[in-house]
Amino acid sequence: QVQLQESGPGLVKPSQTLSLTCTVSGGSITMAYYDWGWIRQPPGKGLEWMGAIQYSGSTYYNPSLEWRTSIFRDTSKNQFTLRLSSVTPEDTAVYYCARVSETTGVYDYWGQGTQVTVSS
Repeated sequence: QVQLQESGPGLVKPSQTLSLTCTVSGGSITMAYYDWGWIRQPPGKGLEWMGAIQYSGSTYYNPSLEWRTSIFRDTSKNQFTLRLSSVTPEDTAVYYCARVSETTGVYDYWGQGTQVTVSS
C-alpha cells in the first residue's frame, strides 16, 4: 500500500517561498511509469494541478504557475518537494501530493493534504 504524507509550514508570509515535502512509503518514487505530483485546492474553489516529477526525475508544470514553481526529489529519502516562490494570499489552499500513473493518467494515491495560509 502506497502512502503519501505532506509536511511543511502552515503559515507563510506574502512574497516568501512556500516549501512542502511529500514523504512516500510503500513504493519507490523511481518506480517506472509513475509520476509524483502536487495539487492544491483554494477555499471554495476546485482542484488545481501544479506540477509533477517523473520517475526519471524530469519535471513538468502548470504553465500558469511555472515561472514560480519548482519540484525536486531526494531519492535517498523517497521524498519530493514543492517550492512556490513569491506567494500571495491567493496561494492559500490545501496542498496535496499524489501519485499518477503515466499509463492511465489517474492519480491513484493521495496524501491527506496540508493547509497552507499566506498572511502577514
